[in-house]
Amino acid sequence: MTEDRTAHSDTADLIWSVADLLRGNFKRSQYGRIILPFTILRRLECVLAPTKMEVLTAAQENQSKPDKTREQLLFRKSGFDFFNASPLTLATLSDNQTAEDLMSYVQSFSKDAREIFDYFHFDEFVQQLDSENLLYLVVQQFASFDLRPKTISNFGMGIIFEELIRKFAESSNETAGEHFTPRDIVHLTTSLVLTGQDDKLKPNSIVTIYDPTAGTGGFLSEGDEYIQQISEDVTVSLHGQELNPESYAICKADMLIKGQGISNIKLGNTLSDDQLASNTFDVMLSNPPFGVEWKKVQKQVTDEHKSRGFYGRFGPGLPRVSDGSLLFLMHLVSKMRDPREGGSRIGIILNGSPLFTGGAGSGESEIRRYLLQNDIVEAIVALPTDMFYNTGISTYIWILSNNKPAERKGLVQLIDATNRASKMKKSLGSKRQFISENDQDEIVRLYGDFQETDKSKLFPVEAFGYRRITVERPLKLNFQTSEERIERVLNEKAIQKLDQEDQEKVLAACKSMDAETVYRNRKQFQKALKSALTDHQVYLSAPQLKALLNALGERDPDADVCTDNKGNPEPDAGLRDNENVPLGESVYDYFDREVKPHVPDAWIDESKQDEKDGEVGIVGFEIPFNRHFYEFTPPRPLEDIDADLKQCTDRIKQMIEELSA
Repeated sequence: MTEDRTAHSDTADLIWSVADLLRGNFKRSQYGRIILPFTILRRLECVLAPTKMEVLTAAQENQSKPDKTREQLLFRKSGFDFFNASPLTLATLSDNQTAEDLMSYVQSFSKDAREIFDYFHFDEFVQQLDSENLLYLVVQQFASFDLRPKTISNFGMGIIFEELIRKFAESSNETAGEHFTPRDIVHLTTSLVLTGQDDKLKPNSIVTIYDPTAGTGGFLSEGDEYIQQISEDVTVSLHGQELNPESYAICKADMLIKGQGISNIKLGNTLSDDQLASNTFDVMLSNPPFGVEWKKVQKQVTDEHKSRGFYGRFGPGLPRVSDGSLLFLMHLVSKMRDPREGGSRIGIILNGSPLFTGGAGSGESEIRRYLLQNDIVEAIVALPTDMFYNTGISTYIWILSNNKPAERKGLVQLIDATNRASKMKKSLGSKRQFISENDQDEIVRLYGDFQETDKSKLFPVEAFGYRRITVERPLKLNFQTSEERIERVLNEKAIQKLDQEDQEKVLAACKSMDAETVYRNRKQFQKALKSALTDHQVYLSAPQLKALLNALGERDPDADVCTDNKGNPEPDAGLRDNENVPLGESVYDYFDREVKPHVPDAWIDESKQDEKDGEVGIVGFEIPFNRHFYEFTPPRPLEDIDADLKQCTDRIKQMIEELSA
């Protein structure tokens, strides 16, 4: 696999060298928009070459037949779901009317293949190349590239497209990782999702695969190839949607070459415009963009959440607008088949945020709650860092199923595969490591064994849940009419709203009280204060009196507890705290054991109840992955540290002596 990638990377470098012709006449950001469609054109040409003469003969002999009949004949002669009825090739285009010949050649493709070039605005770039007297040179260079299937497989062509897109992204400051996923990660994810699925892959069965962020079609191609390798007589139907027109065009070309129907590959934003809304699928694979905000589609998504609830895709809740990856996850879950019809399996690559972002009651927590309490999460695999072209962050493969085997029901498997990486000979963007075939096999084996090891942990779904209780402590204040505290009175907004005369009366009333006396009982002070205010003919409203007390009071642990009119202690907002109680444990038992011994006067705010079950405490779910695989490394002995420090200081002294010599 590594050798193949190296050879194909060299081919990609050769193709990208066409940029040398473009330099100076085109912007760097335009190179890819010329090189990619020409690469597709050359690949299509090479694929059709063996049957070209048969197609041309059939086209000539059947000119008088209806278009649909003639097309069907040409499809059969070409051996693919596309054809080209022009006698031209890139090598035979004339040098004096290259643009006209080239566009005539492209227009002679069948409709689906012809439309691919529209997404690149190919005709516009052809005219620009022609006006710069570069078109014939570019055409001749592409005509020299050997992209025949017997030389470069479909898998290899996928790698070449990946490399070209990465170079294009680098030259135009775009994010390459948004367009495709490295093939080692694609293969691993596909293997995890399809392993042990013999029931779905029986002879003569039909398996549907879907990717809502299809990119250039890597997941779809890999899923198809995987199934064809391990099963016989299984029909694979590929479905997908892609936002980027150029990636969509490459995906469409790939599907055509492989003989896959392309009517189920859609262009558009999956979150705001699901073009396969009524479909459900057997297998779903996706690598949505990491940490990308969904503000552009916020209105459509929020409207669906509010109006359709659980009848739509986003019933459990919405994540914060800065990261939409959980929206893609919920979108996939909404497309699961009924378990009575075999259910569905999902493999999705996410960053660390969906594991723990958002506290109890947040949209993220509610989504995790829905997934876990409905027993849909089967396994999560932590990948090594530096695996993707555009980021080196920690990433995870989530495996989900709504039809778990009996032994997995109610359990979630966490697999630590962070050490399963090999260094690449040459970094590709941020991708400095890859997962070898042997390591992929080992990860799949860990998943399949479903055993408790140092790298594989099994947890009941409840282990990730908790109740967040609000712990209150009583408000204790002392009061004094000292000069310092009286100065704070006019900082209170409620007092500031009084007219000048009343403000002066309030201050006079406060100053009339004994400035040395410290009251440690609010009711006693309040009584003395009201008396002083009455003497000065000041009559305050409840909010104004509260503001005055706030200015004259300070926290004092030795003061009496402040109580309300019913004699209940008032909580001190400044001392308010939250405790996460493991789900299934009594919040009162936990409180008595963990809180009460340390703060005997604390109590649980029983008004904070979960909306769904009505019990005290807000339910939350998080998956603290790293905590479960943390290994304590003892600190080095002090003697070793002292020795290193002495060696370091001795070296510094020596350097100083050499400088002063």
